[in-house]
Amino acid sequence: MTAARFDRPELAPLWTELRRRFEGTDGRVSRVRLHDLQPAERVALADLLGLAYTPDSEVTVSVRVLDAILQTATGGLDTRGVVEAIGGPLTSRAEDRRQRAAERAQLWQWAREHPTVLAEPALLTWLERVRAGGLVAGDTSATRTLLEQAFEVLTALPAAGEPLPVLAARLTGDSHALDEDSRLGKVVLRALAVLRDEETPTDAEGRRRLWEYSGVACDELSTSVLVAGMRPAGDGPLARGLRTWADAGQASVVTLAHLKDHPVGGLRGPVFVVENPAVMALALQRFGVACPPLVCVAGWPSTAAIMLLRQIAASGAKLRYHGDVDGEGLRIAAHIMSKTGAEPWLLQAEDYRRAVPSAGPPAGRVDDTPWDPQLAEVVRAHGIALLEEVVVDSLLVDMGAHVGRRELP
Repeated sequence: MTAARFDRPELAPLWTELRRRFEGTDGRVSRVRLHDLQPAERVALADLLGLAYTPDSEVTVSVRVLDAILQTATGGLDTRGVVEAIGGPLTSRAEDRRQRAAERAQLWQWAREHPTVLAEPALLTWLERVRAGGLVAGDTSATRTLLEQAFEVLTALPAAGEPLPVLAARLTGDSHALDEDSRLGKVVLRALAVLRDEETPTDAEGRRRLWEYSGVACDELSTSVLVAGMRPAGDGPLARGLRTWADAGQASVVTLAHLKDHPVGGLRGPVFVVENPAVMALALQRFGVACPPLVCVAGWPSTAAIMLLRQIAASGAKLRYHGDVDGEGLRIAAHIMSKTGAEPWLLQAEDYRRAVPSAGPPAGRVDDTPWDPQLAEVVRAHGIALLEEVVVDSLLVDMGAHVGRRELP
């Protein structure tokens, strides 16, 4: 006799519950509990189990007893065999859960170890927020695709003044991929906000501002960077202008439009890069016309600043960066090093220990520092910001060693 005789609607609650239990556990199922049985279902169950009475609407069925009955009735099929004969092969939900958990763990490990995140560890906070939001359609593959696209966009930023649809089309093939209501656009904006330790903007003006910070559809004239001591080779108007202001011992402003039309090249290094304009002002007071090449990013670097630093690096000159040693300053440092290849300048743990005051502004949220992991640890331990102006004398002494002694690119 086959299992077909047991494939009856009145016994469906039994087979359904057995399947649920078999698929949902790794161990043996010893019994199942049935609820809300209808009269016909109770009679069918009594007939199957050989009961002399009709069970209640709630009843517990022993799998061991059921095994013996079914093996005799079918010539060898136990309860699992009958359940599979009626409803198809059993699958292990527990194994599925383990596999899905392993896939999720692999996904987030891959994301945490992505070069973009390793270069700017502040993005770990962004990843945790993306993770908390759940997988795309519950699928790890779709989520990885989204993150891969987000990493590609973040790596490409800052843009050189491209409109957002043009940037989206260039990177994804879809001009609407970074629209405000797109999943990718939302994810990237959240990353940009985290890098600046800001809340993700909820209004159009806030979103536009955040994109402009990253060089998207920005004004090529108002997007600028402050420089001093620059004497690049070449006869172009920007090179001539920079040499003129350097020879006058004055700072000058370079716009994004300047850099796009007249790239800087042939510059001797090292080129010093600072975060705060006060440091540049003091350097010009100290060195005048002998000021070494100096760039001031004035906080978070503009698109013009990143483009200039990339052009300088491409010419072969070394970049040396220093900024405030606090949470935001270290995020700025990681960003600049990641985007331009700049080297840290007096920005190691020992430099902080030597100069940190006994009291000062709080350091704020401090992310990891890839160029010197101990730096983040010691700043967290002290909890005190070391502002760039506090160590300006050390910076000027180091710059002074290069006055009149320039390295060829």
